[in-house]
Formats: sequence, structure tokens, C-alpha cells
Amino acid sequence: MKRKSILALLACAMLTMAACSNGGGNGKSGEGEGEPKIGVAIYKFDDTFMTGVRNAMSVAASGKSALDIVDSQNAQPTQNEKIDLFISKKYNSMIVNPVDRTAAGVIIDKAKKADIPVVFLNREPLAEDMNKWDKVYYVGAKAEESGTISGQLLVDYWKANPGADKNGDGKLQYVMLQGEPGHQDAELRSKFSVQALQDAGIEVDALAVDTAMWDRVKGQEKMQAFLAQFGDKIEAVLANNDDMALGAIEALKAAGYFTGDKFIPVIGVDATAPAIQALQDGTLLGTVLNDAKNQGAAAVAIAEALAKGETPTKDNTGFDISDGKYVWISYKKITKDNIAEAQ
Repeated sequence: MKRKSILALLACAMLTMAACSNGGGNGKSGEGEGEPKIGVAIYKFDDTFMTGVRNAMSVAASGKSALDIVDSQNAQPTQNEKIDLFISKKYNSMIVNPVDRTAAGVIIDKAKKADIPVVFLNREPLAEDMNKWDKVYYVGAKAEESGTISGQLLVDYWKANPGADKNGDGKLQYVMLQGEPGHQDAELRSKFSVQALQDAGIEVDALAVDTAMWDRVKGQEKMQAFLAQFGDKIEAVLANNDDMALGAIEALKAAGYFTGDKFIPVIGVDATAPAIQALQDGTLLGTVLNDAKNQGAAAVAIAEALAKGETPTKDNTGFDISDGKYVWISYKKITKDNIAEAQ
């Protein structure tokens, strides 16, 4: 009898342990029972702006969904492998910041076959690719808006400072640092920044336009080359993003600018933390807030709705959706006078 009682107690204990094991155990943070799993592929982790977006996504997903955020290392084949892995793990939805926006079609075909909805972020796929499937969405900002604001920042400075026209010829001689060739943000920011100057009645003369691939070091190298060729003929620097603008500032500092009365206006885009510091230091004239916080939050909100089998709307995401599949986050002009609005 004693032996039977011991066996019965052991069996009871084993059943209790199994029940505890199958209850909501201590999984990883953000992987609670019933929470959707979302694969996130970023074009590269060491991009300053996308780091802000990644951080915003993690905050937005906390307690609601489990994000698997991976680095595509600025290589489309690597990103394709990450997408394949998400699909093999049968994630509920995906967020993709594509390395090459023209590769979106292939990603959509894979996602559609696996019936895993996909939200593209920050790099807009071609319209024909977006129309391939009704479970494809895009979150970003209209690049032409940021270009227009960049130009307006320079218009304000030019009109308020007659001495900005160094040679007195009535024209603004500028150099421009562009993002990667073929990227819609690079093309539209470049075009609309110059158009804003011309619309304000300012004649312009492009001394040099070259790509620095969104990169701070490359921006510094290109600016050094511009200075070697044109020197004090340069009256302004327009950069498609803050990292390149900050690189240009380093080159200008080495050439003696920003000391005494030797100044040159430099314009960036993104309103990253290092750029805000440069605004406070007086080396960056202005930037354009590219709202990383709301881009990240919107991408997660759309992906979560899709993961639950819902059609994203303002009611279940908190964001306006245009044309059934686009979320546009507005830009904002940032100068030293309204730095607080960039936080």
C-alpha cells in the first residue's frame, strides 16, 4: 500500500509539472501567448535614421507583438534570405525596408504565395508592385515635401542675409550631396529643393552635384573635393540627409569655416540627434524632421492589424490610410528656433 501511495504521489507531481509547463511560461519579451510574430528586415543597421525607426518600432510593439528585427547589411541578396527565413518560420506578417525598391516585386510574390502580409517602409516600391496584392502596404513620407522644405530653409537665409551672395552676382552658387542613385528620396529631394529656390525668385548655379550614398564619411570626402575645386565660390550646401550634411560640416570646419565670420549655410534632412546637436552648435543651418517615431509606430500598427487578419483602418491603427494602402507621415521644418519640435 505504501508503494502504491508513493507512485500515486509521483504521478500527481508529474501531471502538475506538465500543467505548469503548458501554461503561459516565461517566453522571450514580446512573445506572449497569442501575440503576432512579425519579421522586420532593415536595409542596414548603421543608418542613423533607420536606427531611430527601429527603436520606435520596438517601443510600439512592446506588449502587443513579437518583432524579429534583422540587418540586411545593405545587400539585396542578404535581405532576400532574411525574407525566406521569415516565411519558413510562418510569421504572421512582415515589415520590409528594402535595400533596392525595385526588388519589392519579388518579395511581394513570395509573401503572396505564403499568404504573409507585408508592409514596406521608408523606400517606396513601384506602383505596379504595390498593386500586385491587397495585403501590401507602404509607410513613409513624401520626398518632394522634404525637398521643398529644404529649399525654403535656404530661401529664408538668403533673403535675410544679403552678404550670403559672396560675389554679388545675384545668383546662389551651391553644391549638392545626394543619396544613392535611383532612390526616389534622393531624386525628389534634389529636384524640389532647387525648385523651391527658383519659385522664390532666386537664380541658382549648381557648382557640383554628386552622390555620397547617405553616408557621413562619404559626405566629408565629397565636400573636401568640392572645396578643393571651388573654394570660397561655394555659397551653400544642400544635402539629401543629415549624415551627409554632417560630413560636409566636418570638411568645412577643417577649411576654417564656422569660426569668426566665416560661415556657410548647410541644410540636411531627417532631424537626427547628431543633427540637432549641430543646430545647437550653429554649424547646421536647418534640417527637415523625417518623423522616425511615427513611421516606426505606423509600420508596426499596420503589420499588427494584418497579422490578426484585419483590414488596416484608422480605427484599428490610429493612422490615416490613403488609396487603401499608403500611410504618409508629414515632414516639418526644423531650425535652431524650434528644436523642441524635433523631439
